[in-house]
Amino acid sequence: MEYTLDEKYRLIKKELIDNSSKNPIEIAKSIMHKDFVNIHGPEHHFLDGASFLVAFKNANGEINLSKAIDMLAERTIKMPGAMCGFWGICGAIASLGAAFSIIHETGPLSENNYYKDNMEFTSFVIKKMSEIGGPRCCKRNAFLSLIYASQFVEKKYKIKMDTGDVVCEFSALNKQCLKSKCPFFPK
Repeated sequence: MEYTLDEKYRLIKKELIDNSSKNPIEIAKSIMHKDFVNIHGPEHHFLDGASFLVAFKNANGEINLSKAIDMLAERTIKMPGAMCGFWGICGAIASLGAAFSIIHETGPLSENNYYKDNMEFTSFVIKKMSEIGGPRCCKRNAFLSLIYASQFVEKKYKIKMDTGDVVCEFSALNKQCLKSKCPFFPK
């Protein structure tokens, strides 16, 4: 079945509602296996940040989750597919950057440390992605973004989230998989 991006967002939201995990990768993976999530696609721009917001809330992060997810959907629906190749910024990290800006209530005129923290985080993860190289992989970049986001909130704000050992379950579906060059490729 073919789904519009709006339908995919609605279905992703529905899957997130009752999730109690503190592991954003576990949350994301459970949804990535659904038929409305392609191996690559702009639905990841919402899925990645939303999975993080749910895990953040479940780890006692202070946010209004329903409002935060709605705000994230509003922001990420505007992000086109293939941002990594055409814009030089991965949609996964843009999604996590948007999630952090929602958590911290930062905007373009913010002068607080959260503005700086958001930029520090996204630039660090983009650097890590650049070291691996392409072609694009929405799963790999989601895992990287979510791992580093979890580490970042623990270091900066003492909010402990779990990511566990991450092994990709999607490599056989990805024609452009980097195989052993990917840190999540099954050994």
